[in-house]
Amino acid sequence: MDIKETLIKKLKIKDEELGCSTGSKWFGNGEPISSFSPVDGKIIGKIKTGSKEDYEKIIRAAQDAFVKFRKIPAPKRGELVRQFGEKLRENKEELGTLVSYEMGKSYQEGLGEVQEMIDICDFAVGLSRQLHGLTMHSERPEHRMYEQYHPLGIVGIISAFNFPVAVWSWNVALAWVCGNVTVWKPSEKTPLCSIICQRLISSVFKENNIPEGVSSLINGDYKIGELLSADNRMPLVSATGST
Repeated sequence: MDIKETLIKKLKIKDEELGCSTGSKWFGNGEPISSFSPVDGKIIGKIKTGSKEDYEKIIRAAQDAFVKFRKIPAPKRGELVRQFGEKLRENKEELGTLVSYEMGKSYQEGLGEVQEMIDICDFAVGLSRQLHGLTMHSERPEHRMYEQYHPLGIVGIISAFNFPVAVWSWNVALAWVCGNVTVWKPSEKTPLCSIICQRLISSVFKENNIPEGVSSLINGDYKIGELLSADNRMPLVSATGST
């Protein structure tokens, strides 16, 4: 059994995957794209990308989820990220192999990238109990002033092909513990890596009854990236790439 067949079996990759998700719900009404491995030139699978209507569906789900997710205490949000880190540990070999096969980096670098994901989860768990603010004296009698961090809302993430999973994890782990929800537009060259990552975090959220839309995924071309980067409903977009 070659690498492709092994990955398809272990990660349960279908011949055609849906490239959009708000959590447990998957869809894709855009044009299909193919994922080619630069290792041997084989097609790993096909992915149905997202349409403009799919994008709007994802944003609406994210808006609804944010209202609920921001109210969950930060340490509990950190616990979700801790569980995600455990999922990554359990699937490190398979995901690292997929990163290597779909992107083209060495096997050890693929494993190293998944380890980066695990490390940022560990860091974010600690951060979830350190969102401190100052308390200050007031000029008014019987009053105290204090600082409190507030989440921004929807955080958009545009990632590049050369680090198909690590860059996403650096963004989402910190965004989630701070009470934000996320929308990920990955590279068109590594769509299957994004789908597997979304499956892993979706399983954690489902086990913990987290609302649909906290972690969303939309595969697509530059037009989806333009929609995301120009959307004023998204107060922050983290983009990794080149011109």
